Amino acid sequence: MRRPVFCERPSGLLAAIAASLLSAPLWANPELDRCLLEALRDAEPTATVETVREQCEAHATVAEESGEDVADDELSGSLILERIQRERLAEQTRSILIPHRRNYLIPVSYNRTPNSEPFRDLAGELAIPDELDRFEATFQVSLKFTLADQLFLDSDELMFGFTAKSFWQVYNEDASAPFRETNYEPELFWAAPLEWRPFGADASFMVFGFTHQSNGRGGSLSRSWNRIYANFVLERNRFVFSLKPWWRIPEDPKDDPMDAEGDDNPDIEKFMGHFEFTTLYRRYDHEFGLMLRNNLRSDNKGAVQLDWTFPLWRNVRGYAQYFNGYGESLIDYDARTERIGVGFLLTDLL
Repeated sequence: MRRPVFCERPSGLLAAIAASLLSAPLWANPELDRCLLEALRDAEPTATVETVREQCEAHATVAEESGEDVADDELSGSLILERIQRERLAEQTRSILIPHRRNYLIPVSYNRTPNSEPFRDLAGELAIPDELDRFEATFQVSLKFTLADQLFLDSDELMFGFTAKSFWQVYNEDASAPFRETNYEPELFWAAPLEWRPFGADASFMVFGFTHQSNGRGGSLSRSWNRIYANFVLERNRFVFSLKPWWRIPEDPKDDPMDAEGDDNPDIEKFMGHFEFTTLYRRYDHEFGLMLRNNLRSDNKGAVQLDWTFPLWRNVRGYAQYFNGYGESLIDYDARTERIGVGFLLTDLL
């Protein structure tokens, strides 16, 4: 079976064009992105990087100045397949890192319900006061790279991903502005786009993987768990739906909370549940997201997160995030958090 067009890997001049395309945020101008991707597919061997980019920038400028909305049929391209194509192109250039989840910086966020309890007995040792500041900065770095491809299908990949998410008490000068919590999540996963199109989908995707998540601490502040997960992704009419169930790998109980070996948080599933549902909608240069988790128990606990990414100026994008529930971070897995923040987006999901 011939590999689909979006999985073809460029060489020579096309690889150079890909580097030019991916050296700047692709979400800065959707019309420019679309033109560049089509140019990578259709460019003549004699085409130069400068010529292709100049032509596409001129085309995008004319479309923007005309003030005309993009026709519905021009919005029907698959967001998932376009991202896969961009990632295939990025893999050809050593100087380009491939985003995994969102990469962002939220310099100001307000946490209405900060969880000071884990630090009360250790405040002096950790330079964190008994009562945490409600204002803090958060940021996330998330990258991945391909280990192997075409293992079972023409378009599949075995990948390694890594995500680090930090909560920084940057405005807490009395405590020397410490990092309150950082969660590290390496994962190994197999991913493949599917030809199956249920419910009239524009694209579908599946992922199977193993993930370890930890806050890198010891003693009573240590938190970690290991999971095997599946992720089923479906796209229709610019909406992307993701259902990610998981199974936690059991660990031996601890005789003493200070033991290095054993389960740091045996009741984490009571708060985090066994699945996560996410939906995204992309409309021109705006992306809207919703994440839901629930433990499906009588003592109902879960979480909701709302995301909005939007253009600010030139290649700078804004990011607004609202979270309410359990498990925003591992140190807060059993404490309810309500947070709102606004910042800057480095890479979007689609």
